[in-house]
Amino acid sequence: MTIKLYHQDSYLQEFSAVVTSQNLELHGVMLDRTAFYPGGGGQPADHGKLEIGEVILPLTGIQTAAGEIVHLLDPDVDLPAPGSELTGFIDWQRRYQLMRTHTAMHILCGTVFRDYGALVTGGNMTPLEGRMDFEFASLEKELVLLIEEAVNREIENALSVSWRTVPRQEAFQIPDLIRTKINLLPENIKEVRVVEIDGLDLQADGGTHVKNTQEVGKIQITDYKSKGRENKRIYLEVTGD
Repeated sequence: MTIKLYHQDSYLQEFSAVVTSQNLELHGVMLDRTAFYPGGGGQPADHGKLEIGEVILPLTGIQTAAGEIVHLLDPDVDLPAPGSELTGFIDWQRRYQLMRTHTAMHILCGTVFRDYGALVTGGNMTPLEGRMDFEFASLEKELVLLIEEAVNREIENALSVSWRTVPRQEAFQIPDLIRTKINLLPENIKEVRVVEIDGLDLQADGGTHVKNTQEVGKIQITDYKSKGRENKRIYLEVTGD
């Protein structure tokens, strides 16, 4: 299996690797290790390129197929042969924007759960923008402003963000993880990656994050709407450098 470098160090911008096999159907290659996040949990896959010597191979996509991370290449490009040594380069500006956005959404989730007990029902993100659905019966402008203020306060509090991997059964013993529906994880997943914002949020999560809430910058709730009787959607934008 490919070593997931993005789980070890989300700030890694380039890495060396060896091609282990080819996926002819998808026209891509598998590597012995990768820093490219393949997407999941609402976070899009990374962009970037592979370099073999002086040959530059822009990635057309990254996806998981049959449990393997496949680095997709243009159909007109010959696939590197197994055993080929290469260097991968992350589109860092985009990745870091996604890291800030993903952490911002966890801050929003943790704040809303702490202050109002509302559970998350869904979410999605693009660089510096995201939306999250909550089990609210009603959501008014005054409440939205209070939520925005509370989230920005937690950002300014410079809370540490950390991640670790725990055995599946141990994860089921962590009360706060129950609300993230870890029981929906496939049975073949024996270990659960946990992302924690110190004193605020704890979730089963496989994405990439910043190490401190201050790195997020600031959030603005740009819109909100009802998606059902007990389902309200909040849209946010991440601002600042």
